[in-house]
Amino acid sequence: MAAFRDCVGGDSSGDAPPPTIAKPVVFWGEKGHIATIMAANGVHFRKMNGLGNDFVVLDQRRHAVPLSEATVRAIANRETGIGCDQFITIENPRHGGDVFMGIRNQDGSLVEACGNAARCIGQLILEETGKDAVIIETLGGDTVATHGPDGTITVDMGEPRLKWDEIPLSEEFRDTRAIELEVGPFGAPLMHSPAVVNVGNPHAIFFVKDADTIDLGRIGPMLEHHPLFPERANISVAQVLSPDHIKLKVWERGAGLTLACGTAACATAVAGARKRITGREVTISLPGGDLKLEWRESDNHIYMTGPATLDFEGELEPRLLSGVPA
Repeated sequence: MAAFRDCVGGDSSGDAPPPTIAKPVVFWGEKGHIATIMAANGVHFRKMNGLGNDFVVLDQRRHAVPLSEATVRAIANRETGIGCDQFITIENPRHGGDVFMGIRNQDGSLVEACGNAARCIGQLILEETGKDAVIIETLGGDTVATHGPDGTITVDMGEPRLKWDEIPLSEEFRDTRAIELEVGPFGAPLMHSPAVVNVGNPHAIFFVKDADTIDLGRIGPMLEHHPLFPERANISVAQVLSPDHIKLKVWERGAGLTLACGTAACATAVAGARKRITGREVTISLPGGDLKLEWRESDNHIYMTGPATLDFEGELEPRLLSGVPA
């Protein structure tokens, strides 16, 4: 059984301070450098969020702007740029959908899927087209967005991938409901036997008695890069509150601790149902708020419903587009 022996308890007294949870959106009038950026005459952007999981969105359909990893890092920087968990581009469709959604983490790396971003882009394109449903293409597959109740957006995240080589894992596990991986001292692990699910990107979910006792800021980055995960993994700790309610904390691959992660919520809903500790319809409570999940038996698709918010719009100044952070 793979293990981390140096990760024990919730002690965060290591040599380096644990990463912090991304702050809620700060409006431009409250932060001087944001006002300067928005006053500059540059490329138009939108700032959006889904339960506090926040995004800078660029529409690249008419006028594409070259984007290097340095550019993304400069824009995503919360101190000297706009600040975001993920950087999103709206692009022309590649195979018959309504738009293609490009996703990059704070470090500039590409991401296959992002459920919270899909709701945000879904809201924009639903309003733009007037359609009842729109198809959002991503590297992880197509997502269908529709209007949900009370101003929410529902996205069809497709079918989960459950085989070991679809996650992917670096070695074979016949039962991906609980793979051999533990964290903590031998014989008394802090957490163990995560479920693994791919919902456009790889996830490992540890079900624990009390999610608040787990120092995910310390453990998350080590598990993200564990040799079992050749493409790295998103790491979650889940606490089942009832058969239809789960509390969830997430370390996102390439982004760190965030207020919400839609694909992690989808993966957790599937994992809970597969382990028969929850039903197929469940509320997932994240630090940023609640998402409604349904893993529908009729078509094997995962449906996620939650809010999408446009925070503000502005223009990017040239220094950010050139990748200069300050």
